[in-house]
Amino acid sequence: MDMTTERLENRVFDELAIGQSASLTREITADDIALFSVISGDINPAHLDPDYAATDMFHHIIAQGVLTAGLISAVLGTKLPGPGTIYLGQDLKFRAPVSPGDTITATCAITALDAQKHRVTLDCHCMNQDGVEVLRGTALVQAPLEKISRPAVPLPEVRLLRHGQFRDLLARATQGAPLPTAIAHPCDEVSLRAAAEAAARGLITPILVGPQVKIRAAAHAHGIDISGFTIEDTPHSHAAAARAVALVRAGTAKLLMKGALHTDELLHEVMQPETGLRTGRRLSHVYVMDVPAYPRPLLVTDAAINIAPTLEDKVHIAQNAIELAHVLGIEAPRVAILAAVETVNPVMQATLDAAALCKMAERGQITGGVLDGPLAFDNAVSPVAAAQKGIVSPVAGLADILLVPDIEAGNILAKQLTFLANADAAGIVLGASVPIILTSRADNERARLASCALAVMLAGARHG
Repeated sequence: MDMTTERLENRVFDELAIGQSASLTREITADDIALFSVISGDINPAHLDPDYAATDMFHHIIAQGVLTAGLISAVLGTKLPGPGTIYLGQDLKFRAPVSPGDTITATCAITALDAQKHRVTLDCHCMNQDGVEVLRGTALVQAPLEKISRPAVPLPEVRLLRHGQFRDLLARATQGAPLPTAIAHPCDEVSLRAAAEAAARGLITPILVGPQVKIRAAAHAHGIDISGFTIEDTPHSHAAAARAVALVRAGTAKLLMKGALHTDELLHEVMQPETGLRTGRRLSHVYVMDVPAYPRPLLVTDAAINIAPTLEDKVHIAQNAIELAHVLGIEAPRVAILAAVETVNPVMQATLDAAALCKMAERGQITGGVLDGPLAFDNAVSPVAAAQKGIVSPVAGLADILLVPDIEAGNILAKQLTFLANADAAGIVLGASVPIILTSRADNERARLASCALAVMLAGARHG
């Protein structure tokens, strides 16, 4: 391994001569454009939204041109004259567009020297990989007088947090008519704002079920316009849950959404044998997570309902998640059954359940997905970790669904991804006759909208 550190050495004024030149080559990426927007504070959608950029190419070219001009600055500051150079001015013209994926070579050549002021004029130009000149102009600098030779400082690692997966989800979900949605006890800012946001995006038509006085007071206190929403007045949260479920059973509402009441209170009404929304499937919760560092949606189940699921429960949990993945467009979702280790250990129930679930999938008792387990978390999501362990599997390192051993593991995993990996998490309850939308106080607007979008897509798939 080469441990040599690159050194930066300048040329002081007395070492400079007309005709001397230096170059630097770099590929321009989409991340470069995004970083320019972050640094400059320029939120022009042409820089950040690929769809909009196609209709506003003029501003998109300007952003990329500024980045290209930055290569000129890099040549002057690191090569000619190098460290200690003071940039005084420039006159640059952008001659052709630059697109992500272009490889740009910036070249600066000395054309004039001012010995009295130690100033240097340089001809500057940038060429793309096809030999097309994209920038041409001049730069004026003050050359260093003191010789500098030092190790180059490594650039800091920068990661852009992108959440494009949920944007695509919203685009798909808003193609149809908004669905009437019964929202149980929306008496706080979070649930009312979620309802208003989803209605504004054309996802749902909210039916607010709860104490009318409290609902209106909360909306007024937080400046949320609910004037266009229907309110079903009930005396308290228990009555609100029962009434919301009844509206779904009657067909008045097509979706059910949790408001400011405990999840157990709502699900108690959902599970009533005569008046609820039961099916032959066990209820389970799925987080659909948009993790910036992961290349695909990641489903985590169950992190909110089944406390210590049995093997039979896990069959339902797996099947629910697989069917949701199908709605998301994943034809054969890869299901990683998580445990602390990747081998079956008779004293670790999670590993025994994992082995049994895989065999049940082979025998057709779980359908529509590819299962493997037990797998530790790193082996489930990292191809490198799986290879290091010698695991040969169609799931290892490529998981779409993470089936956790119990609610504690799922809750910890989902919150770690949210708060340490900057993931967005959309929550949905499956197994009832309609999707049930769960939102949290910790959710941002993207996650709240994505939860509603998931429910709309599921409802569409069932009636499509």
